[in-house]
Formats: sequence, C-alpha cells, structure tokens
Amino acid sequence: MSELNFETRCVHVGVDKDSAYNSCITPIYPSSTFYWDDLKTHRGFDYTRSGNPTRKALEENLTALEGGIDCRATSTGMSAIATAMYLFKPGDHIITGHDIYGGTYRLFADLLTSQGYKFSFVDMGNPELVRAAITPQTKGIWIETPSNPLLNLVDIAAITAIAQEHQLISLADNTFLSPYLQRPFEFGVDVIVHSTTKYLNGHSDVVGGAVITRHQEHADRISYVVNALGLGCSPFDAWLVLRGVKTLGPRMEAHQKGAMALARMLDAHPAVERVYYPGLETHPDHELAKRQQRGFGAMLSFDVQGSREQAEQVLTGLKLFQLAESLGGVESLVEYPETMSHASMTLEARRNAGISERTIRVSVGIEHPDDLVADMKRVLDACR
Repeated sequence: MSELNFETRCVHVGVDKDSAYNSCITPIYPSSTFYWDDLKTHRGFDYTRSGNPTRKALEENLTALEGGIDCRATSTGMSAIATAMYLFKPGDHIITGHDIYGGTYRLFADLLTSQGYKFSFVDMGNPELVRAAITPQTKGIWIETPSNPLLNLVDIAAITAIAQEHQLISLADNTFLSPYLQRPFEFGVDVIVHSTTKYLNGHSDVVGGAVITRHQEHADRISYVVNALGLGCSPFDAWLVLRGVKTLGPRMEAHQKGAMALARMLDAHPAVERVYYPGLETHPDHELAKRQQRGFGAMLSFDVQGSREQAEQVLTGLKLFQLAESLGGVESLVEYPETMSHASMTLEARRNAGISERTIRVSVGIEHPDDLVADMKRVLDACR
C-alpha cells in the first residue's frame, strides 16, 4: 500500500485481519497463548510476549506510515527508548541534545550512565558541536526535534551526514510531530522512536511506544530485545492506538490550526516575554522547519513576564486547558516543566537548556481556536 496517500494508509494498513467474519475493524486478540498445528508449525504466533496479531497489525501500520521495514510496539514511550538503547552496550558513547525530554534525560544521565554508558548533552542546533563531541567510543546520536519543551529544531540531514561519516547509528524521537508532519527516515535517520501515547493514539486513553527501523540488523536486534525483556504492548493497547491513528491526519491539521492562532496571540500579548513555536516567522528555526517538516505542529511553550507567581496564575486560571502532563490528545493541556515534565533534570541542566521558572508548555488540542485563544487571553489579561 506504499503507493497510497498518507491518510489512506492510516485507515487501511493493518486492518483486514478477520477472514472469518470480514470485520471492518482489526479484532483484539487477548489470548496469551496460541496452539500449534503440530510440533513444527503454528499460525504465526505462539505466545503474546513474543508476538500478537493485534500488536502486529499496529506495527504494520506504523512501519508503513514512517516508511521503514519493521516496527515493534512497546508498553510505553520510555520502554521504546530503553529498547533502542540496547543497540548499544556499556562503554559506548552517545551524543544527544541538552534540551531533551526530562524522562529521556533521566534515563540517559542517571540509569544508563550508572551502568557504564556515556552521554554528551550538547546544543544540537549547531552541528559542529555534535561533530566536536565525537570520540573513539561514540556509537550513536540521539535526535529530538522539535525539542521538549522549548521547540528547538535539529537539522536532521546535517546530523545524519555526520553520523554516516563516522559510522554512527542515528536515532530520532518523532513524537512531537508524528509521521504526518515529519518523516526522519527521508533525512537519513536509522531508527525512529515514538511515544504512541501522544499524537498517534491521540485520545489520552493509552500509554505505549514504538521503535521503527529501516535496516535489517537493527530490526532483528530490536525484535530480540522486546521479546527477551517482555516490553511489548498489550493487545488492547495496540488496538486503541490502531484506532486512534486512523484520524491522525485530520487531527494534526486541527491541532496545528489552533496552535498557530494561539502562538500569534501569545506573541503579541504584553504579559508574554517569549513564545517558542517554529511556526512563527520570528522563530530562529522557522526556515528549517519549513524544509524538514510538513507543518509546524501543535506544541508550543512561552515565558510569562514577571515571576513564578505569574506563571502559576496562568496555569491555575485556565478553564479549557487542563493542568496535566502528557500531550497529543484531543484536549488542550498546559504544564509546568520546572516541577512536572522536566523535574527529573537537575536545576543546572534545566537552566542550561533554557527552561526557567516562567516557562509554560502547551499541548494544543482540537477545540475551536477562537475558544482557546479567548481562554488564554483572559488569564493573561488578568496577569497584567
């Protein structure tokens, strides 16, 4: 189905699995085990930890959307990242951004570092800093673009060129944009990771992850790790994501329409010091976003004028934006990176990344843009 348009693949890949009743929706196979025809043959599945028809359907869908050769759906976004790290071993050095998601930072800087992995956290907006960080032990480069929460962009093609020059594995977290708006394989990335909890599912009712590959050696390793560690997502969770991904295209269009309207209002409001949204022409990575993305996405952050108290007033005064972590659902959310999504980073690391006590992150839902703008403007007006 590679010749079909993206939105059509969202709806049709991984669906036609029911030869008994021809159901239009992929069935859920909750069975933990599957019986064999004889001692040598079975119908493709033997035990759900190793593989499940519903999970396989989702994996086929995500493989098609990203343009890879294989996918493994995992229990959470973090388990997907942990799985990808098994492409490396203790003693290996991996270069990544200084402004990545707090949970990823915690995994890299704490847990994996204590096990002998080595990481350099650099400003990946400057490819020369990435090149300068390479050592004889460097084996990989971890890309997060746009970054969480400050929406800094990484020039994917420039970074993968460096990776290929030095025979490094390049990995990209594509959660913030989804394959509808960004396809890292087209710029040379080797492995793509998603938190399917976010835009792929889109309804805030499941947690999951995915690792998608385009080289057979990586696909084989990822498949082995997911099975060996028992990291596969449940059949019901896979079914929920497969259901959600059908509307990915229309949802992303609605999401980013609201995000642009909100960003423009925030950019003009006197109670706002700075807006972080690549869709604004004033964003330093605006032109790069136009080159490597199909749109500007629905995540944005901003710094309020004044102090932490003003940020708290905004966060607690909104009616349509729920104060909650996560992102990518149909409902709009706001959160405070200082004590929520990036609390696992050290204070020094947060400040080095540019996160302050006045930074607010917004996940713009699919509500009408006028209502979202009015709600945010009401609270900001009160802050003045």
